[in-house]
Amino acid sequence: MAKSVYDETYQRSMKEPAAFWAAAAEDIYWDKRWDRVFDDSRKPFARWFTGGVLNTCYNALDVHVDRGRGKQKALVYDSPVTGTVKAYTYRELRDAVALCAGMLRRQGIEKGDRVIVYMPMVPEAVIAMLACARIGAIHSVVFGGFASNELAKRIDDSQPKLVLSGSCGIEVNRVIPYKPLLDGAIDLARHKVPRCVILQRPQEAAAMVRGRDRDWHEEIAAATPAECVPVAATDPLYILYTSGTTGIPKGVVRDNGGHAVALKWSMGAVYGMGAGEVYWAASDIGWVVGHSYIVYAPLLKGCTSILYEGKPVGTPDPGAFWRLIAEHGVNALFTAPTAFRAIKKEDPHGTYMSKYDLARFRTLFLAGERCDPDTLHWAEERLKVPVVDHWWQTETGWPIAANCVGLGMLPVKAGSPTKAVPGYEVRVLGDDNRELAPGQIGSIALTLPLAPGCLPTLWNNDAGYEKSYLAKHPGHYLTGDAGYRDEDGYLYIMSRVDDIINVAGHRLSTGAMEEVLSAHPDVAECAVVGVADEIKGEVPLGFVVTKAGVARGEAEIVRELVEKVREQIGPVAAFKTALVVKRLPKTRSGKILRGTMKRIADGQEYTAPATIDDPAILAEITEALGAKGYPKRF
Repeated sequence: MAKSVYDETYQRSMKEPAAFWAAAAEDIYWDKRWDRVFDDSRKPFARWFTGGVLNTCYNALDVHVDRGRGKQKALVYDSPVTGTVKAYTYRELRDAVALCAGMLRRQGIEKGDRVIVYMPMVPEAVIAMLACARIGAIHSVVFGGFASNELAKRIDDSQPKLVLSGSCGIEVNRVIPYKPLLDGAIDLARHKVPRCVILQRPQEAAAMVRGRDRDWHEEIAAATPAECVPVAATDPLYILYTSGTTGIPKGVVRDNGGHAVALKWSMGAVYGMGAGEVYWAASDIGWVVGHSYIVYAPLLKGCTSILYEGKPVGTPDPGAFWRLIAEHGVNALFTAPTAFRAIKKEDPHGTYMSKYDLARFRTLFLAGERCDPDTLHWAEERLKVPVVDHWWQTETGWPIAANCVGLGMLPVKAGSPTKAVPGYEVRVLGDDNRELAPGQIGSIALTLPLAPGCLPTLWNNDAGYEKSYLAKHPGHYLTGDAGYRDEDGYLYIMSRVDDIINVAGHRLSTGAMEEVLSAHPDVAECAVVGVADEIKGEVPLGFVVTKAGVARGEAEIVRELVEKVREQIGPVAAFKTALVVKRLPKTRSGKILRGTMKRIADGQEYTAPATIDDPAILAEITEALGAKGYPKRF
């Protein structure tokens, strides 16, 4: 049987990684070529393209202008919450970025300085990130509207010379003032930020602190354009903080060289995108998806990238995504399964899709959390295009496992992100670090060294990097996810390692139970957590949100769900209780807060995560659990 393009590419990346990535790096403009493709002289730390010199902003913008494609659209800003659509060509975006880089220079920012970007989904936020890259400064984007204490932690860790902020963010039906949060963070932080530049939005003007704060438009007007500053391939491009188990955020570092090479390669190989095509990642620049696939990868590839300031539903209706795809000729969309579950809940029959011309739309990519097969099939049936579930993390910066569209798609298996992307060796390990047989759930780890583009370390915290990621499985990077591989080599990411529950000695995946619940015709979305049990140690507890228009009683739905889990997973699951709730608590990026729900059910103390979308939901969950007798007293 002939090998697929994917198989050949993957094997080449494993056998000759240096040659493989050197070939990919030929697609990047280098001011100076690298001395070594790969350098692991300081194990366990490894670096890619040592000795190489480049500029990421030049590769994302200037190179396209210099090669005659300056009139092509680079960025389209679409904001239903302000009624604004604005497009930038590559030349216009380059000029805006060069001017912003000059503005940064006027604030005293130089190569290696840190700049915090605390802004909503506006073009100025993207311009600010690229402007930092242009002059070799290191940006650290903090999700707009993050709480003051969380922002203060990031200020203290990165010690920025400058904060760039917007006066406010805009949600579906409310304005969120950012400036009071920023002022509070600066008061709390030990590191005192000397200067802030504030983008005043008409929806909410911010009060300025004399001597510290500057007006964005005034500072831009006084600036002169700055040229690109060449930096080492191993120099940091940005720091992106991800939640740490200790409450101290972990500053994931991304380098310039490996990042540019991997991301540009991924646009063609994984996403099947070519220069001039339209790509939309419906995320936020505060998250890794926004960094990688709103800002850097599409522009490195020469695509048109969509920047969307809106929601999948409510801005104004469940047809928001289809309107945008039709108006801007989107070829591929990347979003989280939770967005589709929200659309499915409001428009279960996909009525809104039929109102728009989606002829140019060819692929849907889902990631950010596990995609249940029911959501995948719903999207496939209504969109009539391939739906690609793929898996990766903030730390890796680009996909670990995917059905690589540009390498010839493999058969789809619902519930699986298919196989490892070239460059990654993925293993399923037991507690003894031995590889498990197909079908056995274990800890998913990546064999070292990591592919280009992945984090080389944590900001100023090599020891924390080793402890968090390298200590558990020697010679491997710990993903923190649990899952298994089937007989065909397809990966299944079932849950976080913490979400494997032990029911009377049986290791069971909450993700597998969620798969069963989500397939019920009345269920829009669900979550399963393990709660303390006097006899079995832990038992599963389900939370379900029903679709719009479902009028059946809770007891009947729950009885059916319990029967389905018993049929499909078995009595060993001990699944006996589910609660119908109005909504599930989530982060702003759409991840369900299962750990917080578990702590409430077990009567443990908890702190509402800084990333929570709406803290009021926790009170609703507490009330629903209390009505069912939780927490249990043993």
